[in-house]
Amino acid sequence: MAYWRLHYHLVWATFRREPLIDSACAALIHQTLYGKAKELGILIHAVGNGEDHTHVVASIPPKLSVAGCVGKFKGASSHRVNQASRQQTFQWQGGYGALSLGERSLERVIAYARNQREHHRTGRAVALYERCTEEDDGVRLISDA
Repeated sequence: MAYWRLHYHLVWATFRREPLIDSACAALIHQTLYGKAKELGILIHAVGNGEDHTHVVASIPPKLSVAGCVGKFKGASSHRVNQASRQQTFQWQGGYGALSLGERSLERVIAYARNQREHHRTGRAVALYERCTEEDDGVRLISDA
């Protein structure tokens, strides 16, 4: 078995940033994410939600791509929420944010993810940790054209 320590802070938002995540929805999302992570061999350190977005701090083995894991997380969680709710269609917007973490910052980011609602309620959200798309920070990656 290979030695690896690959930690990520992942964030994605509801479609059109609609405030759809109440406590019941958050519980379904958490349950689904932990179940999907176990299936994929991913260690989730923390999950936290705002009313319109989700944060996940996870260690993803090198045999899996970050994009593939986020796709599976988003697909499984939206499917589960839609199964449970007959009132509205729940979906995530395209894109996500992903930051790699070192061991020294892992505990701080875990605490941040777990306390999402409090950070947003008190205006203490960290802009870097809230970005879901390139448009969120104005930085465009240069592609080979």
